[in-house]
Amino acid sequence: MSISSISTRLSRKLSALDFAPPVTHVYNPVEYASGPHSDYLDRFARPGCEAIFLGMNPGPWGMAQTGVPFGEVELVRDWMGISGPVKRPPNEHPKRPVLGFDCKRSEVSGRRVWGWAKERFGTPDAFFDRFFVWNYCPLSFMEESGKNRTPDKLPVAERAAIYALCDAALSDVVRELAPGKVIGVGAFAETRARQALGEDAAIGRVLHPSPASPAANRGWSEQVERQLAQMGFDVG
Repeated sequence: MSISSISTRLSRKLSALDFAPPVTHVYNPVEYASGPHSDYLDRFARPGCEAIFLGMNPGPWGMAQTGVPFGEVELVRDWMGISGPVKRPPNEHPKRPVLGFDCKRSEVSGRRVWGWAKERFGTPDAFFDRFFVWNYCPLSFMEESGKNRTPDKLPVAERAAIYALCDAALSDVVRELAPGKVIGVGAFAETRARQALGEDAAIGRVLHPSPASPAANRGWSEQVERQLAQMGFDVG
């Protein structure tokens, strides 16, 4: 089964779920940014990679705009060479417009992740020959105010329904790509990887690049390289 097929099936099943307030808007970029999303998966999901970096879910100025995990517009377009039409999501939040590759906002997390990959590896092929990046959940949740609500902050029943589907999809991705390790980008992703894949799976964690993390604001790339070195990865 292709990674695109796994993603499409997960997206379809998640779209059938309902979410109660305070969530008022749910974005599914796998659907409305299907072209760039599929391009990313078809070009860069390579079996036998050394590790999968596992993110949480789309940020408003990253994957929500481009369909690519941590997908800051400039780096997706100019470094990865991915672009294309992006539709408007149904029930678009007025404070979180989807402008696709016309979006002028830059997502800090995405700029850190892909900026590091560009600086350290040079070309997308050099990075993706060794690594892949997958978001655990492809949905973005917003409140009426426009505030982002992460999956771990949803009610128990809603969380459980999401986790069941996303755990199964992650297991399928790992089965197809057979990575040497799954690396959670942050504690949430590491926890979900352990739940989905079992405690015997090769799982690690690196610092999340969010600007909300004081630690990440003190040299994220340097800290992540130290963490990767401790896991045995040579990225020097």
